[in-house]
Amino acid sequence: MDHNEILELLPHRYPFLLVDRISDFVADESITCIKNCTINEPFFQGHFPGEPIMPGVLILEAMAQAGILFAKKTEPSLKDSLLVFAGMDKVKFRRPVRPGDQLLMKLTLLKKKANIWKMKGETFVDGKIVAEAELMAAVQKEE
Repeated sequence: MDHNEILELLPHRYPFLLVDRISDFVADESITCIKNCTINEPFFQGHFPGEPIMPGVLILEAMAQAGILFAKKTEPSLKDSLLVFAGMDKVKFRRPVRPGDQLLMKLTLLKKKANIWKMKGETFVDGKIVAEAELMAAVQKEE
């Protein structure tokens, strides 16, 4: 999946687009996405000066965006729907993410019920886990 298709499916844009590529996708099962972290990311400027570390909440956001891509590719009827963060459980951060790291995010479907998608997310750098969580996404209903 190329960058243009990601832009078609995600409403996020710079500086908040946190998925660069999809490297693997199996409908109704899993997705693997990549985020390349470079020193010019705006969050590295202030988190932390002299010791740049990617904020944990942005690692979770990157996993959530991968989850949205998974849901929209699994169910093409959701292409124009807005999916939002609905919750997170069992969040753990294991190692810091620094400029030059490449995040490999693997999300696996745990359960889909009505408009709620629950996925297990794991993020790796150089084969070592940096973060994990169970994430929930909800299809935003029009009012």
